[in-house]
Amino acid sequence: MEREIESQNGEVSAPPGELNESIPLVTHHGRKLSLLPLIFLIFYDVSGGPFGIEDTVGAAGPLFALVGFLVFPIIWSIPEALITAEMGTMFPENGGYVVWVTSALGPFWGFQQGWMKWLSGVIDNALYPALFLDYLKSGVPALGGGWPREVAVIGLTAILTFLNYRGLTIVGWVAVILGILSILPFAVMCLISIPKLRPRRWLVGNIRKIDWNLYLNTLFWNLNYWDSVSTLTGEVENPKKTLPKALFFALILVVLGYFFPLLSGTGAIPLNQQLWTDGYFSNVAKLIGGAWLSWWITGAAAAANLGMFMSEMSSDSFQLLGMAERGMLPEILAKRSRYGTPILGILLSASGVLMLSWMSFQEIVAAENFLYCFGMILEFIAFVRLRFIAPNADRPFKIPVGSVGAILMCVLPTVLIVAVLAFSTLKVFIVSVAAIFIGLILHPCIELLRKKRWVKFSISSELPDIYVGNR
Repeated sequence: MEREIESQNGEVSAPPGELNESIPLVTHHGRKLSLLPLIFLIFYDVSGGPFGIEDTVGAAGPLFALVGFLVFPIIWSIPEALITAEMGTMFPENGGYVVWVTSALGPFWGFQQGWMKWLSGVIDNALYPALFLDYLKSGVPALGGGWPREVAVIGLTAILTFLNYRGLTIVGWVAVILGILSILPFAVMCLISIPKLRPRRWLVGNIRKIDWNLYLNTLFWNLNYWDSVSTLTGEVENPKKTLPKALFFALILVVLGYFFPLLSGTGAIPLNQQLWTDGYFSNVAKLIGGAWLSWWITGAAAAANLGMFMSEMSSDSFQLLGMAERGMLPEILAKRSRYGTPILGILLSASGVLMLSWMSFQEIVAAENFLYCFGMILEFIAFVRLRFIAPNADRPFKIPVGSVGAILMCVLPTVLIVAVLAFSTLKVFIVSVAAIFIGLILHPCIELLRKKRWVKFSISSELPDIYVGNR
């Protein structure tokens, strides 16, 4: 059956261009995600281990690096995880944050949210095949550049894309295995380093010499994306209870997984701040435990990049599926494989990864952070607005603050967003604004396709009304 859709001016009317007959929501498409795989999918969406945090030491010194990974989760990660738990259980479907923004602000802004977050996720995912090969090139020098590297990137992307195609539960349990492999060598390194720790080394830092752009972008990149799991909520077993638990345990795992290796690495060896760049933990491990530990951490880093790629691709592709089930994208994007996975969404995400794999590490991090910041601003607005326009809507998990508390909760994260945007380079600013402009053009183009009936659009008949303010 067709359902009415609220227009952006608040009126309730028929869907633009009168959507075609609705397609059934596939409810029996395989096993759903349980708690443990979901924890590790969140872990990989956000972190994957302490690989890539070394730049905080290089940018600010041990003291501010350690303080950053204690304070930043309070300012950013906890509020984002709490909002994800509340909104994800309020709207337990694969559209995730797109549905939240659509419900609060209308379909235009919902689409912009979907475009910015999907593009941000694809840009992020372009890192991982290249980083994986970077860790292997010491053993296989040919992977350092040229056509062998290009072939390896394409081949690796194809293999990991196939795993995503084969089913989300497979990806979830592979994430569990890879997560254990990623964490274990750092636990060993921390234990070995205890006799070598010198607490005074943790106190080195000069606030006047901090590279704020690198410092903030590295912290932000390593502690965001808690909301990515929201696009998988429709695939979770009992999401109203499982999602908040998974976010809680993943938050603990991520923060401890950053802080203790950093504490160990900066306290056990003399500081040479210029050497603390991406991948330096392998050298730290060699100085602390020997070559065997260095190789173990290098292997764990390679495994972590695989886990991050698969979890990010899952979130990105199921987001497109969720948008299509809501009639925001063509119906073909809602089609699933026999394993319950979004075929076209996976292919589009993989294509985006290959197209963007030429960008440098710093450019990727800065560009995705810029787009992600705009998406998070829309999420904060949606979260607060829904507290006002739908105070009595069903919220299986509700943050124990009132409407004013909800506003105050978003103040510090918003200040942080402004700081990250302010320290962006001109090149990143231009590229990111161009990407946002493309989204503004895409929406009317898609609406034209809908109006002319050149492409079929449908809303799943089993999805609930998302305009909670009208209930």
